[in-house]
Amino acid sequence: MKLVRFGAVGHEKPGLVDAQGQVRDLSGVVSDITADMLSDAGLAKLKGVDINSLPVVQNPGRYGVPFAGLGKFICVGLNYSDHAAETGQEVPAEPVLFNKWSKPTGANDNVVMPKNSVKTDWEVELGVVIGKKARYVSLEEAMEYVAGYCVVNDVSEREYQVERCGTWDKGKGCDTFGPVGPWLVTRDEVADPQNLKMWLDVNGKRYQDGSTATMVYNVAFLVHYISQFTTLYPGDLISTGTPPGVGMGQTPHVYLKAGDVMNVGIEGLGEQRQEVHAWSADLLD
Repeated sequence: MKLVRFGAVGHEKPGLVDAQGQVRDLSGVVSDITADMLSDAGLAKLKGVDINSLPVVQNPGRYGVPFAGLGKFICVGLNYSDHAAETGQEVPAEPVLFNKWSKPTGANDNVVMPKNSVKTDWEVELGVVIGKKARYVSLEEAMEYVAGYCVVNDVSEREYQVERCGTWDKGKGCDTFGPVGPWLVTRDEVADPQNLKMWLDVNGKRYQDGSTATMVYNVAFLVHYISQFTTLYPGDLISTGTPPGVGMGQTPHVYLKAGDVMNVGIEGLGEQRQEVHAWSADLLD
């Protein structure tokens, strides 16, 4: 299944995407797609709905985060060998973990750069959505805790991240720095999460053109590993790292500016589009 929420901020409706790519209105069946529906049992109930009986949404408009109640937003750094190489850093001996503080935004919502930003960057990433409570999960059972996958753009302010001391979080958690979606694709529809093409364009120029095949630590290992340090709950999101081609990896460096447009996609998981804006309180909730 491809689960989607569409409509204005705070007024999203639940939906399913059919085989023809049409959005079907699910609001006659459930009031929303919530984190507690992401268990195997909850998803089985949604899968049992006759999708052809649901109304077609002719103009879905905005896509919100594809499920309500997103919990922890955990990210993995330097998890692609070719990305580590472009930044001149060693592949880490264990996964590098950090958090996004920002409220996640929809796939096509604006990205608003923080005040005085000079190094706002892009990162296409595979998002892994947790479906049931995971604590000290074995590697062999880890995939049973995955509800599905989505596209994430791990927008980053590199000056804040690298040059302002402390952890990476301050460069990752700025408002609007967490576009998620457009869909949540359930794990049964993704045959191999370690073999997905992924890309990111800025103003029509392709900068990132990679594959999840070059991940250092795969999805199963990350779920297992992170669950040794914190309990994962339904609706928690793991953003698993980015392939090469980020702005910081260009020679000379290239960073986002107001008016730029990003197109971000992963094979089978949909595509995002964000316009970049200079900071303005009017553009934030």
